[in-house]
Amino acid sequence: MNEHYDLIIIGSGPGGYVAAIKAGQLGKKAAIIENRELGGTCLNRGCIPTKTIMHSSRLFYEAKNLQEAGIEVEGLRFDMNRIQERKEEVVSRIRKGIKSLLEANKVTVISGTATIMDGHRVRVIQNSAQEENTNQEPRELSGDNILIATGSQPFLPPVEGISQENVVTSDQLLSENDFKYHNLLIIGGGVIGIEFASIYQEFGSQVEIIEAMDRILPSMDKEISQSVAMSLKKKGVKIHTKSVVKRISKTDQLLCEYEDSTGTHFAQADGILVAVGRKANTRELFSPEFSLEMEGDKIKVNEHFETSKEHIYAIGDVIKGIQLAHAASAQGIRAVENMYGKKQSIELSAIPSCIYTYPEIATVGLTEEEAKAKGYVVKTGKYPMLGNSKIILSADERGYIKVVCDSSNNKILGAQIICPRATDMIGEFTTAMVNGLTAEDLGKVIRPHPTYGEAITEAAEDVNGMAIHIFPKGMK
Repeated sequence: MNEHYDLIIIGSGPGGYVAAIKAGQLGKKAAIIENRELGGTCLNRGCIPTKTIMHSSRLFYEAKNLQEAGIEVEGLRFDMNRIQERKEEVVSRIRKGIKSLLEANKVTVISGTATIMDGHRVRVIQNSAQEENTNQEPRELSGDNILIATGSQPFLPPVEGISQENVVTSDQLLSENDFKYHNLLIIGGGVIGIEFASIYQEFGSQVEIIEAMDRILPSMDKEISQSVAMSLKKKGVKIHTKSVVKRISKTDQLLCEYEDSTGTHFAQADGILVAVGRKANTRELFSPEFSLEMEGDKIKVNEHFETSKEHIYAIGDVIKGIQLAHAASAQGIRAVENMYGKKQSIELSAIPSCIYTYPEIATVGLTEEEAKAKGYVVKTGKYPMLGNSKIILSADERGYIKVVCDSSNNKILGAQIICPRATDMIGEFTTAMVNGLTAEDLGKVIRPHPTYGEAITEAAEDVNGMAIHIFPKGMK
């Protein structure tokens, strides 16, 4: 039997389920197809599990250093089984919330694997048939529009020995109930690698990072990259940049052979995390008689998220661009609005990026170097957090806030923050950019004292040399 919907969505991650809810709010009959757990990678194997475990590792690390605040703790230990149980509790609670939202907006949820047959037809092999290996007939759906939101999965490079035991991806590492890796080697110094480096370092493991580029976090502002590298090294993390992994072998431990400009080197570890990037989930998504125009492993779309075939759209990690949950959600809303001729309700020009290390990192818009490369004459304001009262009283690590402005009108082009709560603070700069605000506009706001956020005032006012609480050079 053929079922017809206004919109068929493949994938229930932050892009897919938000798009489905938006369609429901517009009065459209929507169906969402998911071949794994509701909530996609972000909820089940990405953002939420990682940050939940990071919350535990941070508390453990802080507890080990409570003497500075006058508190003595004896017999401190962590229980990875309980940490994993709590992670599952958090994930389950959020998954139930998503299910309730979809039900409230009358979205049909179908558990199975989808194959796009043409511009209006999708075939679904339901999970019960797959698991039981029955001859159950595939479910046939038709839709006025189809939205692809299938996300991505960890990429494994073609390195000799990469498939052996204890060489893992982030998916596998997040599900470990035993704390197996007291010596962890991480291949890849991007966001995923750096966050796991922080987790394992805080739990007391020896951590080593191998990065092919000339610095860790190569997509971030150079000063942020340098600050994070300095902080990690200070805590005992070894970092090798401009280094290429050649092979992985096994003796008593795993042995990773890598090369840099000085020759061949070896690193030993109990476990190796491969975190060199992700690839789009498009395998077997299309029938043999149907295809879309691609850009490598990504689906090509236009500014409206339309693919090369009419009535088929794609968003999130499956297309080129920034791979972030909140970006996928925004794209999902925009795609649905474009399908049905609705006014655009969300601005995509300023998408913040966050890294949940300690201290946290958050950026939005252009760095100073990027702005200059685009032809802007820039002015910058910077506030070193060593003068922030909340940083001092909390015994937090130093950081800074930097704001980049167009010198012709002082409008904000971008901002970079490295300090506690940076991921919560970046929203102010994102709001300013979307609304065309200037550094003066940000400086007018009264922010409470003592807070990390009052440093935003100082950074904004420093654009014109008017900051009050920036210590003179050399003063600490």
